[in-house]
Amino acid sequence: MMQERESLDVLFHDEWLIAVNKPAGLLVHRSMIDRHETRFAMQMVRDQIGQHVYPVHRLDKPTSGVLLFALDALTARKMGDVFSAGACQKRYVAVVRGYTAEHGVVDYPLKEELDKKSDRQASRDKEPQEAISAYHRLATVELPFAVGRYQTARYSLLALQPRTGRKHQLRRHMKHIFHPIVGDTTHGDGKQNDFFRDTFHCRRLLLSSTGLAFNHPETGAALKIHAPLDAGFSDVLAALGWGEIAAS
Repeated sequence: MMQERESLDVLFHDEWLIAVNKPAGLLVHRSMIDRHETRFAMQMVRDQIGQHVYPVHRLDKPTSGVLLFALDALTARKMGDVFSAGACQKRYVAVVRGYTAEHGVVDYPLKEELDKKSDRQASRDKEPQEAISAYHRLATVELPFAVGRYQTARYSLLALQPRTGRKHQLRRHMKHIFHPIVGDTTHGDGKQNDFFRDTFHCRRLLLSSTGLAFNHPETGAALKIHAPLDAGFSDVLAALGWGEIAAS
């Protein structure tokens, strides 16, 4: 008996583009960094629709949500221009440590993050690149647990809009303003991550790409693609008392 192929939820599909809801923990394509991995979104989508696909942007492995592919090389180049020009509005949702301001903009240049294996030939002397992220606070909660040096634990639920596309930008920017994203094992707070694992059985980064908005590169029509939060993310928000927000 043949094993049924795993498929991804399709959010949008026409003759030029396809968008899927990428699960947390899934790589977009093969990488020297994770040579042991056997599952990749790019190959899964290709097998699912029976044709080659071209990645036009990236999501980190631990980040879930909207992942867009072009179905031909020309459309991929056009979408690359859309992203490069900042003409695609991106929306993310994240849970961060502490109470943030109600809204704000992080304008903090980031030095390019290089990997020892895959970026051996890249220059390590580049100047920091412009990086801008806006955020809006959706909700807060205070829990009666001592995590770290305080007697209670405070968290904010944020909507995030990166205006540039640097590697790990949102994760690094939130660390920069002392509100790291929960579940971030690279730029986050280990005590908070342990608390969420032990209390909410949460072993993932609480960051999800929930929306892309741009003008279609072929038709010119305004296109908005939305990805619902997965069950694991939604369960954590419900446990924090944010279930209605998660469902909206």
